[in-house]
Amino acid sequence: MSAPLLVAVDGGNSKTDVILADGDGTVLAAVRGPTSSPHNIGVPGTIALLGDLVQRVRKEAGLAPDVPLDRAEIYLAGADLPVEVATLMAAVGEAGWAVEHRVDNDLFALLRAGTDHPDAIAVVCGAGINCLGRTEAGAYARFPALGPVSGDWGGGHHLAQLALWHAVRGEDGRGPGTALVDAVARHFGLPTVEDVGIALHFGDIPGDRLTELTPILFEVAAGGDGVAACVVQRQAEEIVSLASVAAGRLGLRNRPVDVVLGGGVLRARHPMLHEAVVAGLAVEVPRARPTVLDAAPVTGAVLLGLDALGASPAAKAAARHSILNSRSR
Repeated sequence: MSAPLLVAVDGGNSKTDVILADGDGTVLAAVRGPTSSPHNIGVPGTIALLGDLVQRVRKEAGLAPDVPLDRAEIYLAGADLPVEVATLMAAVGEAGWAVEHRVDNDLFALLRAGTDHPDAIAVVCGAGINCLGRTEAGAYARFPALGPVSGDWGGGHHLAQLALWHAVRGEDGRGPGTALVDAVARHFGLPTVEDVGIALHFGDIPGDRLTELTPILFEVAAGGDGVAACVVQRQAEEIVSLASVAAGRLGLRNRPVDVVLGGGVLRARHPMLHEAVVAGLAVEVPRARPTVLDAAPVTGAVLLGLDALGASPAAKAAARHSILNSRSR
């Protein structure tokens, strides 16, 4: 009897990774596409895009059209609320990509990629910010993660906006002086920050370039600028707060717990941010074991599929090893 087949998806705000693997942990094929977040392209767009990627990965693996997939594990940015997850679950079911399927937020994949420990928390700080916790007993703590309307603060997009905001006010006198003024103007090759704002307003600078200011903010903070450093410190406090609240809800605040840190902002390991997060966790969740994710989040989607299929520890180790090696090539 051949090993069962699964398709695993990690769909973020900028890219979507899809892997086809078998129940022995062998990666048969992998493809990448653009964002599949329903917040960005709508549910019909998400299903159409994922359908194309599933067909591509099947073709890459050399599967005949009549060979069924036993399981689909799909984790998406934008699957935040229960109603959103239910809508996507139904849509994927109608698409018929596999005999069984599961859809949920992409933080589930990130958390599973980061640790095998049953008591764990993940905080992602990438384009946005979110947190998920779980316990061995099967309890979860999660947040709506809808941006400011659900109380969120931070993430790469917000940090970039704050860098520009402080630079504008530092230049025109409404705020304290800051090295962000020269850094922002210089980055866009314009005489003043006001010119940058006007260029963004008229589209002479594309709006999506604003995110280029996130690393500028960290560079200026590392150079000793007080205004930028305060923003970085606030971001660290928000990350620690999410982890601490999740730990409290799950009764993990004083128990050993893995804290997986993911997303582009955290994975960059900016010393000022990383050290502040580690120090804050040591106070708020004293037995936390923080680690920065070094595996592709799609690894977690594969592992969740293998968990559901009852795969052996050896199969899961093989999958981790195969995905890691494919990334290094």
